[in-house]
Amino acid sequence: MTDWLIELMEIFGAPGAGLAITLENLFPPLPSEVILPLAGFASSRGELNLLNVLAWTTAGSVVGALALYWVGALLGRERTLALAARIPLLKVSDIAKTEAWFLKHGRKTVFFGRMIPVFRSLISIPAGVERMPLGVFTLLTTVGSLIWNTIFVLAGYALGENWSVVETYVGVGSNVVIGLVLLAILVFVGIRLAERRKGQHALRG
Repeated sequence: MTDWLIELMEIFGAPGAGLAITLENLFPPLPSEVILPLAGFASSRGELNLLNVLAWTTAGSVVGALALYWVGALLGRERTLALAARIPLLKVSDIAKTEAWFLKHGRKTVFFGRMIPVFRSLISIPAGVERMPLGVFTLLTTVGSLIWNTIFVLAGYALGENWSVVETYVGVGSNVVIGLVLLAILVFVGIRLAERRKGQHALRG
């Protein structure tokens, strides 16, 4: 991973870091906690311009987010509801509740979601499904991404040769987020199975 990123930045410079961040948005397993500090480290060595790195990585974040936004927009509300109706244990009412929640808290979710590992990629899809105004979505994504990217690029810049320390600590945070998501899914499935059993017992009674 590191060798590939170094080669990408050697060939394209700061735009290469931006391209890597675009791919990270589309494929969350690519970790920004590696890309951003490494770009910051390269800046500290004079190999890349720091302001260019911040500009290009933020642009990469926005491009990736917009791509996923349009995936959600093309999918649309009706198709989302139709897909939800086919998924075992998922109710259309669940989507309706999620939709109502997003309509109420969507702006804060898009902004702060840009700073949460894994979640920052996925949040763009419901924003597209709900057709959040494109200008608002782009502004919130740009500002949130700029904050996130600046923190990690500057961390790599300041740490120098020890830039990989950032990956270690943020990796723990990413694992916590993934663990909480998996726990939430297990709880959801457990509740749905319990409701199904209760309904079957009521019919038999």
